[in-house]
Amino acid sequence: MRRYGIGEWYGEHFPTMAPDRWRTLASFALGKDEPPPSCPFKRSSSPCSKKGGVCTLQEYEISDDRIGNAVGLPVTVCPNRFDEHDLIPRWLADIAGFEDVYVAREVPFMRAPITGREAGRIDIVLADSSTASDWYGLEIQAVYFSGDNMTSDFEELLIHGDTAPPKPGIRRPDWRSSSAKRLMPQLEVKAPTLRRWGKKLAVSVDLPFFMAIGGPSEQPSHDINEGDILWLVPQIDPERGLIKHHWEVLSLEASSHKLLSATPVKREEFETDLRSKLARLDEVK
Repeated sequence: MRRYGIGEWYGEHFPTMAPDRWRTLASFALGKDEPPPSCPFKRSSSPCSKKGGVCTLQEYEISDDRIGNAVGLPVTVCPNRFDEHDLIPRWLADIAGFEDVYVAREVPFMRAPITGREAGRIDIVLADSSTASDWYGLEIQAVYFSGDNMTSDFEELLIHGDTAPPKPGIRRPDWRSSSAKRLMPQLEVKAPTLRRWGKKLAVSVDLPFFMAIGGPSEQPSHDINEGDILWLVPQIDPERGLIKHHWEVLSLEASSHKLLSATPVKREEFETDLRSKLARLDEVK
């Protein structure tokens, strides 16, 4: 059996955490102590803004109702995790050839047609100078998950955690919601406008996310004039933290195809599943 549990918690590596520490953090996560620890990945020392403080999920082997060995790479569920070392904007600046780099965050990009109120932002804008003669938009996308929320894990760790963490709830990364339902609409709205403006959009997702939507192209392009979107794909190394892994340039169309990478089930499989779920309308509660 395998399940996804806490990978990094308030910036700390959960698998190597002592029981007294996870009980302390569980108390913060459940709102019993305030304020929560500060986020170690941001420049400011402000308290963690992620409810529950979980930075990444990690898949574990489960034995005797306890967490065992970690399997694969941690999956980033908090966008602030991408802020470590300013790796992503520095990486983009290097690709763009910017030397005197300026950064703006949460820049308004869309307005509602009737009210005129702000209706969307670009996460980060990276400019070559304070005059912004050249700039790139940058979107950061963490992963959503489906299944049990994390509260049940926090409660178990606070009450029953002793020498080994109890098994986590049943959950999994929701690649579909994170890609086709969340990230793709953002790209389809922003990339065409930036293309008309003669600008580029970059997007950063972690390696497990990128692999879940097909991984690198057979012949990745590093020519920024060959596409609309620069994909920056870091991974989390247990010893070095957030590190570069892969980047490539894709058109908006190729990016959308990647984000929609799912195939319908066969009709027979669909109808077999359908029959198992059907109930007479009058009997449906």
